Amino acid sequence: MEVLSLLPRSMRALSQRGNQICIRCQLQQTRSVASFRRTKKALRVGPDASFTNTLETQDHIIFNPPSSAPNVYHTPLKFLPKTDPRRKLHLLTQASASSTSNSSTTTTTAPSTSTSGARTAPLAPPLRPFQEKKYHLTPADVAEMRRLRAEDPRQWTRVRLAEKFGCSVFFVNLFAQKVPELEAEWEAEHERARSRWGRTKTEAREDRSRRKAEWGRA
Repeated sequence: MEVLSLLPRSMRALSQRGNQICIRCQLQQTRSVASFRRTKKALRVGPDASFTNTLETQDHIIFNPPSSAPNVYHTPLKFLPKTDPRRKLHLLTQASASSTSNSSTTTTTAPSTSTSGARTAPLAPPLRPFQEKKYHLTPADVAEMRRLRAEDPRQWTRVRLAEKFGCSVFFVNLFAQKVPELEAEWEAEHERARSRWGRTKTEAREDRSRRKAEWGRA
């Protein structure tokens, strides 16, 4: 205090503020350490006694279910004694499930029953209708497809040919010949688009191409 009284008023204020900051830092550090130790001590839980029992000389199965609401169906049938009354519940559930599965084969709209006795809703309808394969194109149709593709490839694209002959684009790719001029134009257009890429996108595409090259080598 004698030294502080000799200093100017501004210097004394700065020194007092520095002492307060140091004391505050020490309190915060002590409090964080205490909370860290308390948290570690609460999480330091030992394993169950059934997992640390090494006195058994023969192999055995340990059934230690998690703590939850009790249910008679939680314990498997294999672990129940022969005189346990819960065996009857399991047998009744299996019988009801088998009868429900037999009835569902005759009626398509009947809700199914699982092994636990819970009734579930029927499956949702498909997003797209099922389409059967068609084998209606003849060699003459394939020849006509090739002729149209060779005459005007810009007008008769693969999609238009598939719509005209009622087939898939994959089928058109099997027979329609490639056009080098169009492929060169598409490649030039893609190259112009790639020239506008930044460094991040360029590196990502290069990494993707390297991964694809390594797929067959693993």
